[in-house]
Amino acid sequence: MKKLNKISAGFLAVVAFVGFNACSDDDNLIIATPEGGPELVTPASGTALILDANNEQNVATTLVWDDADYNAQTSINYDIEIALGGTDFATVISGGSTTERFLSWTHLQLNEKAIEAGLNPFVAGDLDVRVISSIGTQDAQQQTSNAITLNVTPYTTSLPKIAVPGDHQGWDPATAPRLASSEFGATDYEGYVWLETEYKFVAPDEAGNFAWGNTDWGDDGSFSGVLVEDGESNAQASSGHYLLKVNTGDLTYSATQYSWGLIGSGTPTGWDSDTDMVYDAASGTWSVTLDLTADEIKFRANDGWDWNYGDTGADGSIENGGDNIAVPAAGNYTVVLDLSNPREYTYTLTLN
Repeated sequence: MKKLNKISAGFLAVVAFVGFNACSDDDNLIIATPEGGPELVTPASGTALILDANNEQNVATTLVWDDADYNAQTSINYDIEIALGGTDFATVISGGSTTERFLSWTHLQLNEKAIEAGLNPFVAGDLDVRVISSIGTQDAQQQTSNAITLNVTPYTTSLPKIAVPGDHQGWDPATAPRLASSEFGATDYEGYVWLETEYKFVAPDEAGNFAWGNTDWGDDGSFSGVLVEDGESNAQASSGHYLLKVNTGDLTYSATQYSWGLIGSGTPTGWDSDTDMVYDAASGTWSVTLDLTADEIKFRANDGWDWNYGDTGADGSIENGGDNIAVPAAGNYTVVLDLSNPREYTYTLTLN
């Protein structure tokens, strides 16, 4: 049973105190001595949790533990610690703090901890969890609970990427533009890159770093769109802005040079011809300033309809062959087409 003990200040050398007693005698203190640490009771060790990006704000699991015993009526602090399974908590990640005897993690919160601990997206791995109790503002008299192991499958919403180093940026993989795959686990990559003469493709290492020494691909020497890892040649390009498509599974690639224009009933020349946009290498964007009427526009490549962008859903992101874009009101606009973020292409209409 927890007890409330009172002694004079002269005993401070042999016992720990939590704080001053609220009684009228200011020399009396609340004394606490550790009698037993917290005990994790749920979830059971070995519980499997598959985290889901579509349920990020829902609770993934709730830790519940029996109170620690300090032989005193005092508030107890609980800090949850997480570590990669089997590492004996060599590197500890904070899982949160509370004065309650339970703590919940959403899918998003636990996913962030799992990735930080070193688990790989979409691959089940173990996390060890324990609770540290303490009292007072200085976290005194710490006690450690039993540890449980959770088998966690994390996710990622970031698309895997490869780098495109070359003459266009000094052959530095770390700072090279990126191509993004269509989804995690897919081998099809695409993105827009300004190229100058020669270039290659470089994969990240396990930590996500891009550097020489990683897997890299070049042309097989036929310059017909075939990639190889060994004995490769640098891919070739004339100076210009390209849509690069790479498949590291079937070892193919393509590079299509594009320039962009604005076309539509809202432009000065209607749907008959487009108004050329200008590329800015610093921002990786195309732009044009012109008068528009309150009608519709689209972005068209190379003065043709084989490749064009519209906005299905009117959300500011663009899709090939997407819906016509409505101009909200007549006026002079600066229109910007941003192709710098692979697979997340956007545009803006700014009224001047």
